[in-house]
Amino acid sequence: MKKIILFCAAGMSTSMLVKKMQAAADEIEYDCSVEAHSISEVLKVGQDADMILLGPQIKFNKKDVESKCPGIPVEVINMRDYGTLNGKNVVNHVIEVLKNKEEAK
Repeated sequence: MKKIILFCAAGMSTSMLVKKMQAAADEIEYDCSVEAHSISEVLKVGQDADMILLGPQIKFNKKDVESKCPGIPVEVINMRDYGTLNGKNVVNHVIEVLKNKEEAK
């Protein structure tokens, strides 16, 4: 099971996207868990993730998160997908990034 963690400013604005992503993943039988947290919890929960996604409003934190969670892919969620709560597109992007990471090994 892949663990996907979304970070945003307070951990609240991504909760609806989390539900959409989990539903999209379940629909295609992609075994994952999706959680939302405040960016202040990166050290607490980020290091256990297989993939970290940042809300567009905190994209400036990307390098900091990468340094605190080495080896874990960190991506900024596409603004359009975030705004329209397109969980399917976000999940497909996660699958693609993790597949490329595996192939690079």
